[in-house]
Amino acid sequence: MGEPLRVGIVGAGKISRQYATTLARLPGVALTRVADLAADRASALAADFAGVQAVSVSDLMADDAVDLVLNLTVPRAHAEVALAALAAGKHVYGEKPLAATTLEGRAILDAARAAGRTVGCAPDTVLGTGVQTARAALDAGEIGVPVAATAFMVTPGHERWHPDPEFYYEPGGGPLLDMGPYYLTALVTLLGPVRRVTGLASTPRATRTIGDGPRAGTVFPVRVPTHQTGVLEHAGGALTTIMMSFDVWAGRLPRIEVYGTDGTLSVPDPNHFDGPVEVFTSASASGDGWTRLPERAGYRDAGRGTGVADLAAALRSGAPPRANGELAYHVLDVMECLHTAAETGAAVTVRSTCEVPAPVPLA
Repeated sequence: MGEPLRVGIVGAGKISRQYATTLARLPGVALTRVADLAADRASALAADFAGVQAVSVSDLMADDAVDLVLNLTVPRAHAEVALAALAAGKHVYGEKPLAATTLEGRAILDAARAAGRTVGCAPDTVLGTGVQTARAALDAGEIGVPVAATAFMVTPGHERWHPDPEFYYEPGGGPLLDMGPYYLTALVTLLGPVRRVTGLASTPRATRTIGDGPRAGTVFPVRVPTHQTGVLEHAGGALTTIMMSFDVWAGRLPRIEVYGTDGTLSVPDPNHFDGPVEVFTSASASGDGWTRLPERAGYRDAGRGTGVADLAAALRSGAPPRANGELAYHVLDVMECLHTAAETGAAVTVRSTCEVPAPVPLA
């Protein structure tokens, strides 16, 4: 296999421990450095993992013991950190979204191309057995030709549990840019890229209140839409109805369903790596109805950071990583177009496209 890909984390916030734990057990990668503007957070994370050192951000960028910068900063800093890492000759893997805007996202991809480096981006949940088993069923034609889909993510908001939730309600945040990448990446994986969108959005509340942690009771402003709906036209012709909301207290909506000429496919929560995949076909309509499919594809026991290991394997083989920058850029473009459609009231053509990543064999 050769030497592992050495990873340095920038941003030791809430999600970083999940990444560090996953990287510690995966082959082909090794966490070596951690940096954060709050040095105590970096030190606390590094102390729990053997061989990992806490350093400053600038020292991490210059460190020869780092091959890839794992960018876990807040969305508004994604582009700045990614561009600094690429300028330092590092590969980059970022948390979603790729950047706050497509202009910034394109700058990242252009810089990577000029530097001869690779960009990867979350979500990597799409590489788990849930979405990959659903894809295998679609590829096998089990529900015929896909004609439509639905995708719903509803919650009353992250301020109920997150101790520092303001960034979810600033530009680069909101339910669409926060949770939309999970759903849109899964939809592109299942149904192909998106060529046109329409939609509407609203901001029912001007402020939110932190509900947990030492800052509980703090009121802060909302600067982005918190309820977004839309319709996506995929290049293959299927139409997806999508709703992303921080304004729904409870719902019984499916996460993702795909409707085909011969049946329906129920896809598990794309914010998780696994989950039940069920199919209802025209042949089963007179029988037992829904059938749960066994795991057929995807990385078993995956976790946040599996996409980094997939990227490391791709660098060794010369294949493109599955959670790659072009896919993340297309997802960002679709989300930006949904915002534009909501602002203008018109359908918007998505200018970008991407290759659907290779399927993941059951592994």
